[in-house]
Amino acid sequence: MFKKVLILVALLMPVMAVAVDKSKKDEPVEHLTDEQIYEQLKKLALVFEVARDNFVEEADEKKMLEAAMNGMLGALDPHSSYLSADDFKEFNDKSHGEFGGLGIQITSDRGAVRVISPIDDTPAEKAGIKAGDYITHIDDEQVFDMTLNQAVKKMKGRPGTKVKLTIVSEGKEPKTLTLKRAIIKVDSVKYEVKSLADSGEDAEKIGYIRISDFGATTAKELKEAIEKLEKKDVIGYVLDVRNNPGGYLTAAIEVSDAFLDGGEIVSTRGREKTDIERTYAKEGDLANGKPVVVLINHGSASASEIVAGALQDNGRALVMGSQSFGKGSVQQQKPLGDGTAIHITIARYYTPSGRSIQNEGITPDVEVLQSKVEVLEKRESMYSEASFKNSLKNENAKDNDKKKSDEEELTDEEKDALDYQLQRGMDMVIAMSKLQNRSSILEKVQDEKNVEENKDKESNKDLKTEQVKDKENKKSDKK
Repeated sequence: MFKKVLILVALLMPVMAVAVDKSKKDEPVEHLTDEQIYEQLKKLALVFEVARDNFVEEADEKKMLEAAMNGMLGALDPHSSYLSADDFKEFNDKSHGEFGGLGIQITSDRGAVRVISPIDDTPAEKAGIKAGDYITHIDDEQVFDMTLNQAVKKMKGRPGTKVKLTIVSEGKEPKTLTLKRAIIKVDSVKYEVKSLADSGEDAEKIGYIRISDFGATTAKELKEAIEKLEKKDVIGYVLDVRNNPGGYLTAAIEVSDAFLDGGEIVSTRGREKTDIERTYAKEGDLANGKPVVVLINHGSASASEIVAGALQDNGRALVMGSQSFGKGSVQQQKPLGDGTAIHITIARYYTPSGRSIQNEGITPDVEVLQSKVEVLEKRESMYSEASFKNSLKNENAKDNDKKKSDEEELTDEEKDALDYQLQRGMDMVIAMSKLQNRSSILEKVQDEKNVEENKDKESNKDLKTEQVKDKENKKSDKK
């Protein structure tokens, strides 16, 4: 029986690795010999057998072995895991752009579940869950005893059913939220023409493109958005990838390529020094060289960071906002042949200048922290007739109260005006556009000046030639 268990464990665990503690991550890995690996596998099989035979209740062998595989892969990094048949199917379903759940991208962090980012227009985003929040309980059950896949599975469920989350935000008391599950259909790209708040009718038109994640159709949607915005004579673009948790590498490459006319986009580097793949942009900038500002924040991860880094390093865009998340690793699914798979980190991402994104993120060219926009002068002053004690009441007061409650729902323009990072991004696009126009005008003036100078030189040359001829003619006459 012991030998059978050992063979089973060896087949289910084709890859063994030594887990490196965070505090010792710079120390060299001590590789085991084949004999030492065999001894450790024997010990693992022995632990399995003793635990199964001596546990106070009937043991679930499948659950034990899956937990062992998950623990092994989880010791490598937070993004590697074992996918059961159900997990693997759910992963593939999610990758096709429609799935059931809360609409939240999460990672494992020191035993808790940390939010990378909520997806736009989903139950999680509408409930006010933010990037950086921690989930400590799901339906009153602690997440510290769960794997990341188990936490995801508990949050998923039939659309319309409810799930209770305990959320801890930085510097705040824990809060409990009850969310209703929904079918999460991700529309990657939203776009519109925007203008600076209170800029009047003659305001410059700015193309605003919001990418909420990088899916299979993102690049196609982006190209359509740029084509339509170009027809509206926008002066430049704000590309908003704030709170974008990432997605497909191919989508990130194609989005970067849409704004580039050449140059490297990203490189992926594996364990071996020779294991490097570089991707380059094709000729053709869909935005026609117009100014681009990329907005990022601490919720911008993975594919978002690839795009920001590519446009920043190629000098194609100015990156504004706050430091991004710092997920610069590549994961791949390796099927095991029985419907299950390993989700494992196989490489790191590097920007064109050779910067690793991992644990560092993208540093904005201009740091703009999200701030509260406060109106210093209000339409209704605190000091008015209504502030006097015993002042006469307005007979239409109820109607006014109703109007005020209706006005509490902000319009899109009012929301834009309160988005400090967006306003500063549009400011920058206008400034860059003016500099670009001024540079173009100066080049034109210089070209005209050069033409005039060349004409003067030719004229002077002709004059000197005539003078030489006159002298020669005079000499001839004297003779």
